[in-house]
Amino acid sequence: MVNETPFPSERALILGVPAVAVLTGLVWLLGQSLTDVTLLPDQGASWYYWKLPEPTAWTRLSAWFGYAAHQIVSWGLIWWAQTHARRYTRGLKRVNVVALAANLGFIGLHELQTHLFYDGLAQDVSIFSSQGSVVLLLVVVLLMENRRRGLIAGKPVPIPAAVMDFARRYHGYLFSWAIIYTFWYHPMVTTSGHLIGFFYMFLLLVQSSLMFTTAHTNRWWTVSLELMVAVHGALVAVMNSGPGGAWPKFLFGFLAVFVITQMHGLGLGATTRWLILGGYLALLIYVYAGRGLTHIHEVLRVPMAEYLLLAVLVLLLWPVAALWRRRSLRSRDAVSRTS
Repeated sequence: MVNETPFPSERALILGVPAVAVLTGLVWLLGQSLTDVTLLPDQGASWYYWKLPEPTAWTRLSAWFGYAAHQIVSWGLIWWAQTHARRYTRGLKRVNVVALAANLGFIGLHELQTHLFYDGLAQDVSIFSSQGSVVLLLVVVLLMENRRRGLIAGKPVPIPAAVMDFARRYHGYLFSWAIIYTFWYHPMVTTSGHLIGFFYMFLLLVQSSLMFTTAHTNRWWTVSLELMVAVHGALVAVMNSGPGGAWPKFLFGFLAVFVITQMHGLGLGATTRWLILGGYLALLIYVYAGRGLTHIHEVLRVPMAEYLLLAVLVLLLWPVAALWRRRSLRSRDAVSRTS
């Protein structure tokens, strides 16, 4: 699985996006037979609606065994790539092909599991764990990219190098968990919110499958994945509460992270960045002029939560990363003395 194939990873990426759209369409098509499932009434924000009123051992085990198998295979492929194929290449490696095929197979397995047993992991874990896993993924990206694009207007913050190096070394395992856990949390039903979420999850699975290729680090592609959460959050809010709901909080909140941090890693000129900032502020004021400017502060909740979580994460990782760095240096010294 080490050898590089002649197929360019960028071409796989270009083909992967429409393939994901087709795959999402198939989820919608196959899901038409799930409309007769009887569910309990909605019980509020902490309630996940799409789960069986009377789960059985089989409905639970089918979801957890499917998730566990998907997770173990994914982590195994990441380990293999890190120990055998760490050099970044333009062409796909065999491990990338295996990862793409494995993820496609597990998507099919989850579709089958939904039709046979319906329930996902949501029957046994909180809805906030699913949402939180994706937020954690986005925050770790901010951490890893601090050195390249900075955190505030292109300026890096003083995060210890050991923490950033540790995150870069092991982020694949965390991201794999966040994506696959969220994917198996939901049954493959066909509400608009689910379909948008599956489309996003499928794109992230493509990204994870392209590890150690140049497509995996394409800055326009990666920032597009970061921005997808703004689209997803806003659309789901509209679907749940209508045009008068909380969608601006999510849309402008996640876009605030883009103008503060993410756009500064794209190589844009100063004029372009000022124009983007001006356009963001103009649209923000226009929307809240109709909703009440006194509510405009709510858009700060998303960026404040992300940057606060980033600070907490750095503090938690610091002692672990420092220990990892010391052990790595000792291992290198031992190898150099024996060679």
